[in-house]
Amino acid sequence: MPRLKVIRESESGRNTAFKDTKTNKTMSRAELAKEIDKGKYPDYHNRKINNVKTPCSNPDNSKNNNLG
Repeated sequence: MPRLKVIRESESGRNTAFKDTKTNKTMSRAELAKEIDKGKYPDYHNRKINNVKTPCSNPDNSKNNNLG
């Protein structure tokens, strides 16, 4: 099971809320982006999409651990 799960999306499809499946902590996109920048989620990185930091899973060959 992936460490992070998307639990809310905007009407445009942007992921806006996430749940850490290990700790059950719920975070907004901005909160998660800060945690990723601090190195707390090494399997994830941030991309700037439309000038907004957006959490993304690191690329690999598995489709089971992608955010979305």
